[in-house]
Amino acid sequence: MSAPESTSVSLKDRNVVPDSEPLRIEDVNLLHDFIDKSKKLVVLTGAGISTECGIPDYRSPNGAYSTGFRPITHQEFICSSSARRRYWARNYPVLKKFKEAVPGPAHTALASLEKANRISLMITQNIDRLHHRAGSSPVELHGTVHIVTCLYCGFSISRESFQDQLNSLNPKWAAAIESLAYDSNSDKSFGMKQRPDGDIEIDEKFWEEDFHIPTCPKCNGVLKPDVVFFGDNVPKDRANMAMEAAKGCDAFLVLGSSVMTMSAFRLVRAAHEAGAATAIINIGKTRADDFADLKINARLGEILPRLLNTGSLSVPAI
Repeated sequence: MSAPESTSVSLKDRNVVPDSEPLRIEDVNLLHDFIDKSKKLVVLTGAGISTECGIPDYRSPNGAYSTGFRPITHQEFICSSSARRRYWARNYPVLKKFKEAVPGPAHTALASLEKANRISLMITQNIDRLHHRAGSSPVELHGTVHIVTCLYCGFSISRESFQDQLNSLNPKWAAAIESLAYDSNSDKSFGMKQRPDGDIEIDEKFWEEDFHIPTCPKCNGVLKPDVVFFGDNVPKDRANMAMEAAKGCDAFLVLGSSVMTMSAFRLVRAAHEAGAATAIINIGKTRADDFADLKINARLGEILPRLLNTGSLSVPAI
């Protein structure tokens, strides 16, 4: 079977994807052997698999975090109504960006391997649900941007429903946001400018004085995206499921993650300490390079589809 077709925009044309050397056939063979020897493979994916679909990351040289942007922390969101207004006012376009993105060749290849029972469990740090759209059902370590949850009673609604309410409460702002898609210099933009990572820069007076956010329809509590913010902890059930899989696997494969967050690093370390073989496919250094059995610098959208046609891993593309 042929490998999945690439997305319409070439990877090299996306400045959100870090530069890398051309794919080497020896690296394809090394990755094939690593997966082929495993009977219980756990895969952890990070932002590197989504940058190839046009979704910016934080920590690569071109990422928002690396270029000076600092995201809101859990404590700021909880303690400050002003910070919450600022977050929702700036974050509004992110959902549109995620909805416009489509799963890439790497997502599709992983779904094929999963369907062929070559992957025991997939864990993702990503919040975009591109894995789901490709046909996988990963453990979402850091949650998802597509759900909004009440901090007090736990009630959840879809992000789309939440944004419909946001539009109704702030019609002038909503119109201004839509105008950004066409002309960020428009007189109707209220001084707002689109950031490369999907957020917008907005005049402080606007979101401080005139911006209103919906509250929970059940208890009137604070609504927050079902995402683990900086400074927050991964929910125990999710963390325990991922840790149990890491300790019980015979091979642990990291794809597109620098493993800088403790929630990811402790999984790789636990697998290594339990005797599992560990491999990392990522452009650039990672926190786990020192003890990984295999490290390959490659674009996931190039190397993973090649596995579908390689040796005993040859499986139909879905």
